[in-house]
Amino acid sequence: MTAADRVLHISDAAAKRLNAMIEAEGGKDLMLRVTVSGGGCSGFQYGFSFDDKTTPDDLTFEKDGVRVVTDEMSMNLLAGSEVDFKDELVGAYFAINNPNASSSCGCGTSFAV
Repeated sequence: MTAADRVLHISDAAAKRLNAMIEAEGGKDLMLRVTVSGGGCSGFQYGFSFDDKTTPDDLTFEKDGVRVVTDEMSMNLLAGSEVDFKDELVGAYFAINNPNASSSCGCGTSFAV
């Protein structure tokens, strides 16, 4: 995997929603942390949380003033993915469009490679 492949894209919808959430929280230093861990119904699951600190192993991606961070291990499974925000009849949520996933569960929070 080249450095060019190690990118996490942020959709316009995700950037807009993150800006609104960060403004509501009043924490201009907040960023969305995206993680991948073992579990879920397909083998791996995504995690989303707000964070105000990074570690030396973190990779940071920015769009329209919002930052998304992930760790090196998660990036191995996220490379080339897009963080998106969906507002659907069933609810509003962040989702990952992952080209590395061979399958994913119906709720979109877990995947297999």
